[in-house]
Amino acid sequence: MQLKNMLEGLKYTCSGSVNMEITDIVYDSRKVVKDCVFVCLCGSSVDSHDFAQQAVDAGAAAVVAQRPVTVRNAALITVENTRYAMAVMAAAFFGHPADQIRVVGITGTKGKTTASYMIRSILEAGGIKTGLIGTIGTVIGDEVIQTNNTTPESYDVQRFLRLMADSGCKAAVIEASSIGLKDHRVSGFAFDIGLFTNFSPDHIGGSEHKTLEEYMQCKNMLFKQCRTGIINIDDENYPGIIEGHTCKIETYGFSQEAGLRACNEKLISRPGYLGVHFDLCGQLDFGVDVDIPGRFSVYNALAAVAVCRHFDVTPQAIAQGLNTVKVKGRVEPVKVPGNYTLLIDYAHNALSMENILETLREYQPNRLVCLFGAGGNRARSRRYEMGEVSGKLADLSVITADNSRFEDVMDIIEDIKVGIAKTNGKYVVIPDRKEAIKYCMENAQDGDIVVLAGKGHEDYQEIQGVKYHLDEREVIADIIDGKI
Repeated sequence: MQLKNMLEGLKYTCSGSVNMEITDIVYDSRKVVKDCVFVCLCGSSVDSHDFAQQAVDAGAAAVVAQRPVTVRNAALITVENTRYAMAVMAAAFFGHPADQIRVVGITGTKGKTTASYMIRSILEAGGIKTGLIGTIGTVIGDEVIQTNNTTPESYDVQRFLRLMADSGCKAAVIEASSIGLKDHRVSGFAFDIGLFTNFSPDHIGGSEHKTLEEYMQCKNMLFKQCRTGIINIDDENYPGIIEGHTCKIETYGFSQEAGLRACNEKLISRPGYLGVHFDLCGQLDFGVDVDIPGRFSVYNALAAVAVCRHFDVTPQAIAQGLNTVKVKGRVEPVKVPGNYTLLIDYAHNALSMENILETLREYQPNRLVCLFGAGGNRARSRRYEMGEVSGKLADLSVITADNSRFEDVMDIIEDIKVGIAKTNGKYVVIPDRKEAIKYCMENAQDGDIVVLAGKGHEDYQEIQGVKYHLDEREVIADIIDGKI
């Protein structure tokens, strides 16, 4: 593609010619290919402007920069923001795939992954092939492509959208994280629908957001980049989320003011199945069952329905999609031979653990058992808080390893015990995670709910900087088969 065509719509100055064929867009100098355009990105630890000439020497025909650099033997394009420029260029390079499929963006502190899977489940039940980009990876048909971030870089977002369009997808759902929005990873196109789930303090400090206000402003960006915005009206922060919006606004929630409401919700419980029933009121009028427990599942399901009613799907497809949806590592049930319920969940901080444990408490288990650890090389306060939450809400805490990274797992466990000591909660310490899971299964009683918290969809455990394969579903199967 001609460089000048990739730059359409951008304000830029140029030293050299833009009348050249470009083979690819590259933002990592180690991956330069002949006649590519190299985009200089300012990262939290590395500024690739420093590698501009190195990229040219390796074969780049042009460089895009946002601060002064000197390059020889290549065109130099200067723009205000290289991340935004890369998004616009990538959309053009891949043939504007968002013009060929309907794209839904989801933002919010919690619920993005579950809501995205619910939307996909409903749409596919209605015969609409749908791709996903999010925390668990990029899903196109039966293929799952692993990604490093909830929202990948804009080049990869556009590449995946192109793959989806070419494979026959008619819709795509993207988890638009606050960092993804801040870094313009989903710029360069308009979402058909933007969805807001909820807002609470998170991702503040370090290389993420400086303040809570900035965190909200980043989420707000989605509603200046979509045609229809769908908002959880029950969340008190929604006015700040949609401030200055440029889209049509619709609402959902339990509130009587919501356009689409949930009514008459009730829990569904039997060994191996924890779910919820509710009736849709307002814009739709029928009942649905959701195979994921808790009130937050009603919100996620309601959000998904609010999105999917804009597609050509029947009430039967909506009901089927919600009653069969499976989200890897999100309150995920795993079949076991005993008369108890075993769940895998991604809860890995105090807030998410509190949410899942309070939700499971509502099902009145014989005992609520929580297995968890904490990540190494992270704030020690998180460990205290997690220990205290589990001690208060679980009948038994099984403290074990998570991703200890470069720390000693026993040091992490001692920090967790500081928090649990503030409560009267019972606990056992089993540092080996496989042995801890085996302990939970061998000691489970009839009517217990056992939740394995922290790993969720992850299939590895990081120890001393090395990632070792560990998929809790496989561990459970091996325990059942007597291999562990």
